[in-house]
Amino acid sequence: MKEEKRIWDKVNQWENELRILREIIQKTELVETNKWGGEVYTVNNKNVLGIGGFKNYFVIWFWNGVFLKDEAKVLVNANEGVTKGLRQWRFTSAADVNEKLVLHYINEAISNEKAGLSIKPEKKEAMKCDFFESELNKDSKLNAAFEKFSPYKQKEFWEFMATAKQEKTKVTRLEKIKPMIMEGLGLNDKYRK
Repeated sequence: MKEEKRIWDKVNQWENELRILREIIQKTELVETNKWGGEVYTVNNKNVLGIGGFKNYFVIWFWNGVFLKDEAKVLVNANEGVTKGLRQWRFTSAADVNEKLVLHYINEAISNEKAGLSIKPEKKEAMKCDFFESELNKDSKLNAAFEKFSPYKQKEFWEFMATAKQEKTKVTRLEKIKPMIMEGLGLNDKYRK
């Protein structure tokens, strides 16, 4: 039996309201796609905005909404302290939707995207583990095999080792990953398709 794809569906109560937003968005150059089980609109294959429904409101969220002027003061950061660029415009009824104002915000978001305004994710410093580094330095074959991995896969191994608190856990983890490294298997390859 084929597994049915689950769609992010909290929008049943907002079907009419989301249709209104969709009709407004269709007056722009944005292209509708479906990502993460929701409607996302793009320009030049870059995410500009999305729409969706929640329990108490329906929203337009702007991927780089932090760059919008927000003269009408309608945007909120849905997850203060965590969300950097994303901003939501929440509505509680169809009467809240001012087409002219919505189009103004959408067109500004499109212009910002075309201008390349975006927040780049902060690069996290890779975790280090003295125990693992020592083992790599001692074993040239292990080190050579490890160096063949992409930086991303190396980072997964570093984090796996660095998060071990006790010495015996580090030893156990090293025993687990040594054969994987020698065979060229990434730590999480079995989970990737």
